[in-house]
Amino acid sequence: MPLSNTLARVDADLAAGRVPQARQRLRGLVSSFPDDLTLRRRLGEVYRLYGDAAQAGRWTYLEEDRRPEETEAFEERYRSPARRMKALAWRGPEERAATALAGQRLASLREARAEELGRPVDWDDPASYDDRGEYVAPDSGGWSLGGVIVTLGCLVGGGIFVAVWIIGVVTLFE
Repeated sequence: MPLSNTLARVDADLAAGRVPQARQRLRGLVSSFPDDLTLRRRLGEVYRLYGDAAQAGRWTYLEEDRRPEETEAFEERYRSPARRMKALAWRGPEERAATALAGQRLASLREARAEELGRPVDWDDPASYDDRGEYVAPDSGGWSLGGVIVTLGCLVGGGIFVAVWIIGVVTLFE
């Protein structure tokens, strides 16, 4: 469905008081068009109808005229730069931002996280973040205790299976 049709449905949902449906449609649009600041602003306005300052702050974070109390609530809920990066759901370089201010805010957030880690951070690497939005270092390829335990378990279990199978075959032919 084209963007204009979905936005018309959002308007119709809001006019009819179907705020949850409008919110879902806007969340889908923001997911599809993460660099569209207008969609983010509209989603923030819908969360404002719910009285959810943190979510309103989340979706208006890149706006010039964002509300300080909502920004503060967002930053309180998503305390670390990694969690904020994940919450903003931005994709691509900051240069794709529609305004210079939005690009600066995105860059500042990414740089804060890079400073914490001591290495560069990329917006487009979703595997770098766990469910809490915390950075997960790439697998070094070395052995871990969990990996060793699982491997040993598979070997022992497989060995037992083979032994039982051989005993069964021998018993069958006796």
